[in-house]
Amino acid sequence: MSLSIKGKLIKILPVESGVARSGNPWKKQEFVIETQDQFPRKVCFTLFNDKVSLLNGINAGDDLEVSFDIESREFNNKWYHNINAWKVEKTGKGAGDDFPPPEAPAVDPGDLPF
Repeated sequence: MSLSIKGKLIKILPVESGVARSGNPWKKQEFVIETQDQFPRKVCFTLFNDKVSLLNGINAGDDLEVSFDIESREFNNKWYHNINAWKVEKTGKGAGDDFPPPEAPAVDPGDLPF
């Protein structure tokens, strides 16, 4: 199941890291967006391992579109849910600021047809 949602980034939580039972290192980072719906909702997403870098260059207050998967698992007869982000993009103001707008070509007034 793959979904997406738009909202404003309100908080980036610190990176957590550790070593799995298998001996492999892991890291995760969570962040929270607030939707701009009539009744705004706050949603906390998790990024794992190399996906943590998706937040590079993104700051609180940025408008984002987040693509994510929802996963549930059972432990001791209780269910736990993860909202795992796999794509984070800036939207609205600030989106694409890495590139300047194209410049109009210079026109010689003598070349105009009127």
